[in-house]
Amino acid sequence: MTTASIDTARSVLSDVFGYDSFRGEQEAVVEHVIAGGDAVVLMPTGGGKSLCYQIPSIVREGTGVVVSPLIALMADQVAALENLGVRAAYLNSTLDLERVREVERQYLAGELDVLYMAPERLVLPRTQDFLARGRIALFAIDEAHCVSQWGHDFRSDYLGLHVLAERFPDTPRVALTATATRATHAELTERLSLQDARHFVASFDRSNIEYRIVPKDGPRAQLLEFITTEHPGDTGIVYCLSRRSVDQLAEALRAKGIDAVPYHAGLPQEVRAANQGRFLREDGVVVVATIAFGMGIDKPDVRFVAHVDLPRSVEGYYQETGRAGRDGLPSTAWMAYGLGDVVSQRRLIESGEGDEAFKRRSMSHLDAMLALCETVDCRRVQLLRYFDEESGPCGNCDTCKTPPQTWDATVDVQKLLSAIIRLDRERDQRFGSGQIVDVLRGKANDRSTSSRHEELSVWGVGAERTEAQWRAVIRQVLARGLLQSHGDYGVLVLGEGAGPVLRGEETVFLREDPVSKRGSRSRRAGGSGRAAAAPPVDLDPADAALFEELRTWRAEQAKEQGVPAYVVFNDATLYGIVEAKPTTLGELGDISGVGLKKLERYGEAVLGIAAAGPRE
Repeated sequence: MTTASIDTARSVLSDVFGYDSFRGEQEAVVEHVIAGGDAVVLMPTGGGKSLCYQIPSIVREGTGVVVSPLIALMADQVAALENLGVRAAYLNSTLDLERVREVERQYLAGELDVLYMAPERLVLPRTQDFLARGRIALFAIDEAHCVSQWGHDFRSDYLGLHVLAERFPDTPRVALTATATRATHAELTERLSLQDARHFVASFDRSNIEYRIVPKDGPRAQLLEFITTEHPGDTGIVYCLSRRSVDQLAEALRAKGIDAVPYHAGLPQEVRAANQGRFLREDGVVVVATIAFGMGIDKPDVRFVAHVDLPRSVEGYYQETGRAGRDGLPSTAWMAYGLGDVVSQRRLIESGEGDEAFKRRSMSHLDAMLALCETVDCRRVQLLRYFDEESGPCGNCDTCKTPPQTWDATVDVQKLLSAIIRLDRERDQRFGSGQIVDVLRGKANDRSTSSRHEELSVWGVGAERTEAQWRAVIRQVLARGLLQSHGDYGVLVLGEGAGPVLRGEETVFLREDPVSKRGSRSRRAGGSGRAAAAPPVDLDPADAALFEELRTWRAEQAKEQGVPAYVVFNDATLYGIVEAKPTTLGELGDISGVGLKKLERYGEAVLGIAAAGPRE
């Protein structure tokens, strides 16, 4: 790459996107792709992957063709670029024939910097024939993990993209993903014929996200308290595993004054589109969704991601939590996790489709997720290690901030295992966790009376512990594989590692679940009804009021243009304005995220708001 093109790329970064310098591997990727090289780019969500193909598309001669699986988001992606002065368009099934012809004309005339299209369109021979008539700057394959066996429903379309290497051998291709285990990395490289590409692997650390996992104790109430005390009025995503849970939880949050909407495949298309549109274009909307929601959404000011059900893998968890805090400001990844999650996830794998090899892989993914939940060490260290990255304690996760206590649970685990053995051998019965806990605590019920459980030697041997404490023991023992759950009723049987513990050959240390102290972590004032969002960083009252004035102005601009609020300015840029309090266009232009086009379009209005200060 020549010095001139390096300087051009940096000028585009500053003048168009409003950033002073590249981050991490961005500059190396941009340099390589502008020079005509193929690239595989692994960066975390929020790590700035889009600049790695947008800037080369602008600098190189021709049009950058971007493959995106999410037709519903293309209009917003194009609107964001147009707001920066970039010549962008998309081709998909939502356009009428007149608009398709106009976009095709712009492409052939060399009037586009970036052109988005879905994979199913790009793999068509007629589309490739059309593109060949113009000048292609590069192909960018976004969400490239969709080609993997662990990918999404777009996999069949993505598999056809290997043809680009054959049809356009001299056009650089860049594949990008934020889901990047070693296996996924290897598979997408092979299936997209990128064996000769240069690989760029950035750090997967998202230091602005606080990871927190709490024991389930009424998850709906826990979630409500988390939102109202820590994120009132904030934009967020809440993940559930079932459609029914999504609907019920969204309704429950609305009843408490939280602006929540559901999103899952069972809703009519128009409802899904409307709810997603509100989430993208309005501030303070909380989407309660299944895992189908979120991929490709470039909304930077999501302040929290919450899980009320255990994700199936660390890979999925990382991708979902990465949708928080893409602007780099403090955000929270919160999860409530309990014994039922462990039992239900194992049951789903055992009863699901797929051969034994697939089930073993699924179980290993789940085991890694359970290990993350049960760790007594830094969660970020364990999370990054899953992606083959070593780090030190982060100081910004729950186990760093409040290190969990551990205790020698060997005797209690022996009591638990013995109770399961006695019920099986002496009564020829197997039970789930509820009945076993009752036996350990000596709590009579109809089943124990009819089966004479009180005559067993293990009856009441754990009476000193509460039901919640025993459930925590069972959860952790299940996570370690000392116990297994089987069948629709989740009956408990001994795992392979139980023998040495029963014989006293191994000591078992478990983590002490924290006592619930609801309301103790509030960093923002809550209240009844819909709350106004506070800035994501600590500001004095006057600055916080100015931040809110700017958000109100931004919302008006976004509504007028029919674009998401972050397309105008994201929260990080508004915070920069509040902090700098610019008085001239030059000072405003020095703030990160304010490029020349936005300076020209919004500069005077922003300076007027900053000069006037917050209204009384």
